Amino acid sequence: MARMIYLPDTMTNWPWPRIVNPHFEAVKLEVDASIRDFKALSPESQEAFDKCDFEHLRIGCDLMNAYFIIVGRMGLNPMVASSRFWARAIQSASLPSQRRFLDSFIAYLRALVVEAFDRDQGHCRGINGYLRLRRDTCSVKPCCFICEIGMDLPDKVLQHPIIVELEQCILELSLIDNDMASYNREQATGDENYNLITAVMLELDLDVGGAMAWAARYHAEVQTKFVDALTKIPSWGLSVDGLIKEYIDGIAIWTRGTHSWNYETECSFGPRVPGLCSIICVQLCESVENTM
Repeated sequence: MARMIYLPDTMTNWPWPRIVNPHFEAVKLEVDASIRDFKALSPESQEAFDKCDFEHLRIGCDLMNAYFIIVGRMGLNPMVASSRFWARAIQSASLPSQRRFLDSFIAYLRALVVEAFDRDQGHCRGINGYLRLRRDTCSVKPCCFICEIGMDLPDKVLQHPIIVELEQCILELSLIDNDMASYNREQATGDENYNLITAVMLELDLDVGGAMAWAARYHAEVQTKFVDALTKIPSWGLSVDGLIKEYIDGIAIWTRGTHSWNYETECSFGPRVPGLCSIICVQLCESVENTM
């Protein structure tokens, strides 16, 4: 009998709904043409990429393309895509936001090196150690740049402990959702060592179902922490307060978009119905090791 994995909808109570940017279709045409210019994908990979609907405007989409090439290990110099993104971004990004992006992107690249070493050594981290590294490798922190692009927010505002806590919550919500959705595919290809579900299974001696339930509970705890922190944001004056609200709304919508992407593209589950992120059960794929 086939084993099934139960994946609860972790975002049922998230206050920010799924929305699509009204300029999405027009921007998508530009971005699709841009990624084809790189000729980085095989025909099969290009077909899979075409089925992915990125939900942000051109700069955000260019950043997503750069990530896609970096993590896709396709032999193309990722600096080409990164440079194209950055050349467009600096035309409208404030200097403080540019600096913060570079700091977070460098941290992301350095974390990828550590991840690669872990993978090469077959090393599985414990839950806390994994989360510390994954907050950087999940690539969400550099994406926060898109939500503050053009804002001239001082460091003292974005470095305030409450704002930092809110950002950390967004990183964790995104990585939990991603790891829950991608675990089945990764374990089937022997690539499950770098996944929260594996870390939970090993440290807490749980099976897949138990680890998924643990991750869902932890996700709910982080959501509560985020919502509670919203009530503790200090005031820096009317103009800055308005920008901070826009920024926080942006990163909150971003993690909603990440969750929707996991279920609405074909990356993890195959063909899906737009807008469907309800509780699902999927068959546990047979590991590649068991087919040899």
